[in-house]
Amino acid sequence: MSGVNAIRTAFLDFFAKNGHEAVASGPLVPRNDPTLMFTNAGMVQFKNVFTGIEQRPYSRAATAQKCVRAGGKHNDLDNVGYTARHHTFFEMLGNFSFGDYFKDVAIELAWNLITREFGLDPKRLLVTVYHTDDEAAGHWKKIAGLPDDRIIRIPTSDNFWAMGDTGPCGPCSEIFYDHGEGIPGGPPGSPDEDGDRFIEIWNLVFMQFEQITKDERIDLPRPSIDTGMGLERIAAVLQGEHDNYDIDLFKALIAAAVDLTGVPAEGKNRASHRVIADHLRASSFLIADGVLPSNEGRGYVLRRIMRRAMRHAQLLGAKDPLMWRLVPALTREMGQAYPELVRGEALITETLKLEETRFRKTLARGLTLLSDATGALSKGDSLDGETAFKLYDTYGFPLDLTQDALRQRGIGVDLDGFNAAMERQKAEARASWAGSGEAATETVWFQLKEKVGATEFLGYSSESAEGVVQALVRAGAEADAAKAGEEVAVIVNQTPFYGESGGQVGDTGRISGEGFSIEVTDTQKKADGLFVHFGRVLEGEVRPGAVVHLDVDHARRGKLRANHSATHLVHEALREVLGTHVAQKGSLVAPDRLRFDFSHPKPISADEIENVERMANAIVVQNAPVTTRLMAVDDAIAEGAMALFGEKYGDEVRVVTMGTAIEGDKAGKPYSVELCGGTHVSATGDIGLVRVVAEGAVAAGVRRVEALTGEAARRHLDEQDRRLKAVAASLKVAPADVPSRVEALVEERRRLERELSEARRQLALGGGGGEQVETEKVAGTGFMGRVVNGVSPKDLKPLADEGKVSLGSGVVVFVGAGEDGKASVVVGVTEDQTARFSAVDLVRAASAALGGKGGGGRPDMAQAGGPDASKATDAIAAVRAAMGG
Repeated sequence: MSGVNAIRTAFLDFFAKNGHEAVASGPLVPRNDPTLMFTNAGMVQFKNVFTGIEQRPYSRAATAQKCVRAGGKHNDLDNVGYTARHHTFFEMLGNFSFGDYFKDVAIELAWNLITREFGLDPKRLLVTVYHTDDEAAGHWKKIAGLPDDRIIRIPTSDNFWAMGDTGPCGPCSEIFYDHGEGIPGGPPGSPDEDGDRFIEIWNLVFMQFEQITKDERIDLPRPSIDTGMGLERIAAVLQGEHDNYDIDLFKALIAAAVDLTGVPAEGKNRASHRVIADHLRASSFLIADGVLPSNEGRGYVLRRIMRRAMRHAQLLGAKDPLMWRLVPALTREMGQAYPELVRGEALITETLKLEETRFRKTLARGLTLLSDATGALSKGDSLDGETAFKLYDTYGFPLDLTQDALRQRGIGVDLDGFNAAMERQKAEARASWAGSGEAATETVWFQLKEKVGATEFLGYSSESAEGVVQALVRAGAEADAAKAGEEVAVIVNQTPFYGESGGQVGDTGRISGEGFSIEVTDTQKKADGLFVHFGRVLEGEVRPGAVVHLDVDHARRGKLRANHSATHLVHEALREVLGTHVAQKGSLVAPDRLRFDFSHPKPISADEIENVERMANAIVVQNAPVTTRLMAVDDAIAEGAMALFGEKYGDEVRVVTMGTAIEGDKAGKPYSVELCGGTHVSATGDIGLVRVVAEGAVAAGVRRVEALTGEAARRHLDEQDRRLKAVAASLKVAPADVPSRVEALVEERRRLERELSEARRQLALGGGGGEQVETEKVAGTGFMGRVVNGVSPKDLKPLADEGKVSLGSGVVVFVGAGEDGKASVVVGVTEDQTARFSAVDLVRAASAALGGKGGGGRPDMAQAGGPDASKATDAIAAVRAAMGG
């Protein structure tokens, strides 16, 4: 039972036998806490339960929660790979009581698990309690039989947990394992407590108070329990290891890296293999939960994790991208416990491969610059903060990579200087990070959810219904009434209005009752099941308890249905054409169009777009019934239904199936099968037509297509047809001949432009292209200076080349005056004169005369510009003067 997977299962089974609900891990992107970047503890998904805002159908729970600590307040990134117990990704085993049991039961359960089920020697265990918590100390003595010298009282915040400055809080009790006298370190609370002999394996939080103000604390009416035990730590103990990276899970991942690189995980390579194994887990799980690498927010933290691992892969000598090749090993080890890894394997692999390919270029450039900047530094020195910031800001080289790269040389980084340089970007950074990434659900909606219950949705089968007003909200607070002209949010017991979710926008329509009517302008889902109708009272007065009739805007809903169903067909067509790595990364289903974002590393060609349209429309013309089934989520996924990574699904899900595939491996099988809570057409023929009208990039590795359906698509095609006929009439050809005629015209124009350019060059060299200012000799060498009109900047260099040939020896200057009043200047120096004159220096003098700055090129040819073409002759004079003439 010492394997990681067996330990996880044993933990959950133990608490299930003791009346706990085994709850699946929440996502790494928290949905109920806007203050967190990532889920970093087991209690995050239960935060609203602990505060009383939300209620669950169980009062005891146990989880194996996936966690990330690599950004913001909880950041262990720099230590990972160099210590025995630091990780970016880890699993937190925990049991929770929501007002059910308290200290005595929590202590008894913990002691029974670790001593009886896990078989740890009680003599190797000791505990800490908060120094005033006599109750907990008494329970440990009575239940575990621990003597006083192994119940250590700690007077600091290490043993007192608080959610924040106010709110639930309470003492905690930590369980430590003694690794033996052979390892240095003392027990907690001793001068040597930072040693590695005594390792904390479990923390039991006794949530018994509520902090009202800084000085006021009251008892909670229903004390609760929140515990956390790191799976990696307990696995190390149970497997007889002192180092987390020596457990079976990490051994398997490191072995896979050793096999692929041929580099043993020993000596100087030890840290690199550990970084790769740890960061592989964090990167893969974040991608599976919907995070993609970017330059801000969560995506930036993911990118830092990925790039740190990728640098260590290069340190191991990996010639090609490595991380993506390790994903199968991770899936083998953890895919059974976390099926999102299996579902997301194609996307994880594609993302890692693309990012590592790109980063290798960044890394090579950054390491070269870093080497140049630190070449004169010795052990104990520090790289200045401005240079470190430049590497980060200009070249995409994160600070932790700079620190990591310098660590082996014993060189530090001036963090104060770096932070000072970063300060000027803080405002922008704050603006780019707005919290959890999902709209925070206001407390009022949770309160109303508990008061009135979830709204029953009737909109799959009906667009009108009767209901009873259960609550009104105005200006963010519950209201007793709303009158004509006032904005109001209405909650009813049942509704046909669809609340915005899954990319589909909310319904609009009308709510009416005796003596009043309300125009509904939007419908939103709040507090996991509360449908809120936002609108304006048109007439009369509405109060809670009123019986109402709800009517959805039928025409608008019809367009939404068609666009949502088309989104499914486009999604599957993209997977068929581009590959199974394509996964939805966002969508908009509006009445006038659909927008679909998906993972793909490069632009889509015109032929690929054409194939996507062809495949989608082939299913449309089948006019196949669109079927929906309610299934258990695991059964649905087992049958091939696509689930969106990062989406939260209940125990029962709607599975929407459309069409029959007519080509490829899926021929004869259902074409599109997805988990979806949106509204859809009855048959694919109701979509009418699918027309892709735009394609482009949204972010690194994410593309977007926009499409029209039905009448909107027909109008779009009609407009294109009218434009084609208008062009054909102008060209005096049949519409079918327009492409060839336009191609001929374009080629003819190119020819004429070439001839015109050549004529202008000849004219300029002949002296007739503008005012000529010539000097036979300047500073003892030949000189040619001319102002030319009608010659493009790109044609000035060929002129200068021909001028140098004509002159033989010396300097030539051509100033091109543009129609916009600006000027371009080129200076050429013949090879025999480059030792005396630099074209770069001379062109900069000309540019200054034109009101410009700079200029560049080679000693024999340089180009610049300026905003004032009226100073063209002055520019030539400036070159003469710079030559010493």
